[in-house]
Amino acid sequence: MELTTIDGRRTLFVMATTHEYGRHLRARFDPLVTGVGPVEAALATGVALGGLAAAGGLPDMVVSIGSAGSRRLALGSVWQVASVSWHDMDATRIGVAKGVTPFTDHPAEMPLAMPIAGLAAARLSTGANIVGGDDYDRIDADMVDMETFAVLRACQRFGVPLAGLRGVSDGPGELDALGGWTAMLEVLDERLAAAVDRLTAA
Repeated sequence: MELTTIDGRRTLFVMATTHEYGRHLRARFDPLVTGVGPVEAALATGVALGGLAAAGGLPDMVVSIGSAGSRRLALGSVWQVASVSWHDMDATRIGVAKGVTPFTDHPAEMPLAMPIAGLAAARLSTGANIVGGDDYDRIDADMVDMETFAVLRACQRFGVPLAGLRGVSDGPGELDALGGWTAMLEVLDERLAAAVDRLTAA
């Protein structure tokens, strides 16, 4: 993991797994790889930011980057994340709005920084499950992932803004085991790298 300087801003790129880190992205940055899911993402991001803070070198921005599922957006398309929610947090039985963690001050949906002018944006929802089929009907978002909300909460603890870049790897039909997810990753690597270049030029 190394911070990347983009137009004078020290930027930390965060990814779930090296499966998504192909040759095009490798040529552009050295990411923090957190592991899959909200717990791993929050833990790894919090530890990394804590270490950077102790050394006096917090980044100016964090970018959560990788794949996402969607039944609304085209396979292979790349999107800037407009907002993120947590679709499997549900404490409604004690009177807390769905998506809100009890006894915290965050709303169910939170906006992210959108530093790339002209790149289309979409709403994202994070959860601890791999979404497929009719599960999409129960989620109020354009696409889903397993990390970005957790990364955001870690960033908020340290006062660092978060941006998100996601490429749609799956969604139409049922996911066909691991291969159904990895089939699009080479294409997304190249297209996400092009989005990173636009971030550099923003």
